[in-house]
Amino acid sequence: MTHNRYLSFVGIAGLVSWIAWFIVLNKLDPFESTALALILFFLSLFFALGCTFTVIGFYFRMWLNKNEIYSNHIAIAFRQGIELSVIALGCIMFLILGVLNWWSGVLLILSVSIVELYFVAREEQ
Repeated sequence: MTHNRYLSFVGIAGLVSWIAWFIVLNKLDPFESTALALILFFLSLFFALGCTFTVIGFYFRMWLNKNEIYSNHIAIAFRQGIELSVIALGCIMFLILGVLNWWSGVLLILSVSIVELYFVAREEQ
């Protein structure tokens, strides 16, 4: 599969996920169906942010490293898009629970950064 075709699939999935997220925001009342509304909210937002961060990350990597293999950029952009989505949703979850402050956000970012450093170190071996 070419990188253009892969990115078009990811872009379409992201667009559908953003539409689903807006539908969840507008149609579900969190006071009536709390569990269902929260699950659909976080699930649709995770896919939407993951797809968006993947596409943006891929084009940013292509812009920085013009003479490299595109498949490497796709795998790294996908992994980092998922990690950024986890950070964003983790901060939203902390905010909902009422425990978000600057050091809990920094700890979340550091923990995801350690996971990224593990993958980077494993790739270099």
